[in-house]
Amino acid sequence: MENADKVYTDLQKHLDKQAVGFPATKSGVEIRILKELFTPEQAGLTLHLNYQPQSVREIFNSVKGKGMSLKKVKSMLEEMETNGAILSTIQNGTERYFTIPLVVGIWEMRWLANKATPQFMADFGEYGSSGFGKTFVSTKVSQTRIIPVEKSISVGHRVTTYDHIREIINSTDGQIGVGRCMCREIAKQRGQPCKITSRQETCMAFSDWARHFIKFGIFREINRKEALEVIRQNEEEGLVLQPTNYQKIDFVCSCCGCCCGILTSLKRLPKPAENWAHNFYAEVDTEVCTGCGTCVERCQMNAAVLNEENGFSTINLDRCIGCGNCVASCPSGALRLVKMEKVTVPPQDSTNLYKILAEKK
Repeated sequence: MENADKVYTDLQKHLDKQAVGFPATKSGVEIRILKELFTPEQAGLTLHLNYQPQSVREIFNSVKGKGMSLKKVKSMLEEMETNGAILSTIQNGTERYFTIPLVVGIWEMRWLANKATPQFMADFGEYGSSGFGKTFVSTKVSQTRIIPVEKSISVGHRVTTYDHIREIINSTDGQIGVGRCMCREIAKQRGQPCKITSRQETCMAFSDWARHFIKFGIFREINRKEALEVIRQNEEEGLVLQPTNYQKIDFVCSCCGCCCGILTSLKRLPKPAENWAHNFYAEVDTEVCTGCGTCVERCQMNAAVLNEENGFSTINLDRCIGCGNCVASCPSGALRLVKMEKVTVPPQDSTNLYKILAEKK
């Protein structure tokens, strides 16, 4: 039994050096998770993968002498991707495979593909509270970032492409997929339906994630016009636009503060704005503010509050993530987005982000 477990212990140590990390715990729950994700043979093969995409041939060359044919290696990689344990990308016409974090990555892949068993979900919950949770919020940069809703952007703002969702959609050169929000479905199963929207298809995937989700029937493919309509509805309902934290994004979630796993986790922190990549914050003009409280109701991060002394709205900058929902919905026009002095430029792609995430804070 000890020999059988050794490959999983080795894999845990290997994955702990990858993006975000995969820390060991006293209970060994991380080993139970790995056993559900990988067979012993697959675990051994994954020891030869990392966050840098590699071709099947490159991976095969690294395992030569271990009784695996090129065909066997390719079959195992494809099976692991189908199971949501790893991911692939197409570079110069060649498919390349790489490891992905438990979150954001494996957890979403498994759940959306209906492969998250009750045991996996229980183990994931335990791991989040006993080891992985601290690692998740302690990375050097955030895995996701916040981009403002378009109605909150003024003419004077110089908005770069990576902070402009419609330009991102219009400039994408690959597939676009839309699918159900796993966070809202999980909340609904707990008897806590979303307070913001009843719509389920609010999350969109691009590039590698879209190719994966569409290929395995997890998301349905849509065109640019349909994608823009989804975004319009998401903004209208006050959802927070949260894409991957790199310039060529793979997905964008439209999140609420009552269901979203990331928002609900980080909003418990005293200064959640420090843990997100964002380039704007909201500001109140007290001479125009009527104290109607619309911004308080709209804010998903509890950053907007009414001052009891003067009745005006106040923005807690330790909690404001610059989503712009309060600005877009303010009936008196008292709110505006202010661009931060130090602009955060996201990494170019997932590989560059994963490299940074592998460096523990």
